Amino acid sequence: MADVRVDWSRWKAVLFDLDGVVTPTAEVHMHAWAEMFNAFLDAQAAALQDVGRVGAPEGVDLAPYTDQDYFAYVDGKPRYDGVRSFLASRGIVLPEGLPDDPPTAATVCGLGNRKNEVFTAILGRDGVAPYPGSVALIAQLHAAGTPMAVVSSSRNAPAVVQAAGLASYFPLIVHGGLAAELGLPGKPAPDTFSYAATQLGTTDAEAVVLEDAVSGVAAGRAGAFGLVVGVDRGAGAEALLAAGADLVVGDLAELVDAAGGHE
Repeated sequence: MADVRVDWSRWKAVLFDLDGVVTPTAEVHMHAWAEMFNAFLDAQAAALQDVGRVGAPEGVDLAPYTDQDYFAYVDGKPRYDGVRSFLASRGIVLPEGLPDDPPTAATVCGLGNRKNEVFTAILGRDGVAPYPGSVALIAQLHAAGTPMAVVSSSRNAPAVVQAAGLASYFPLIVHGGLAAELGLPGKPAPDTFSYAATQLGTTDAEAVVLEDAVSGVAAGRAGAFGLVVGVDRGAGAEALLAAGADLVVGDLAELVDAAGGHE
């Protein structure tokens, strides 16, 4: 493996994506997206059969949703952006709707809210345990006095951080709901990371971004952050490097030995 030592004393802030970097909630999100989209696609196919139509209209793909769809169209994006992206990939057009649409609504917002309902049910039932390697790095950076923030597209980020027992480490959580309130575009735009760096009293160039999603790595590179670390939980090292990661690790445990501040 390539040398992944990092001199953490160089950096004035470390910005963690949440799902797939700190907690394995990416898996919960993946299951929730799959359950929601496949139920939707099945319903679309059933509706066509009800009117006597054989097959989908030209340009519309109702094949089952896959993990590859998650990584290509959904991973790292704000919820409604993920819905739009996936539907566009299948040639499906729905009304935008409103953020307060019920989960039953056949709108972009309705589908996003339906996914969130499934996710919340799974989180409440099973809870979430953070990655041990991530906890070790967070604890050592905290002991060194390095300011940290969570920057997540998920509106559920505060609840997930609390459920993982890590709230005391992250006084700042920039989540999808806050980004919407502030009018900040989501990843792959760098704005949410830049906002976090500013709130922690530093600049993009003096901050580190830790991301597992291609869109998040692209956001870090677009913001010209000082160091962008890709965490390969399934997106693939080559894809993360191509998106702009300076280095890629399989787990943050690989960076813990240097977390005391020196190479």
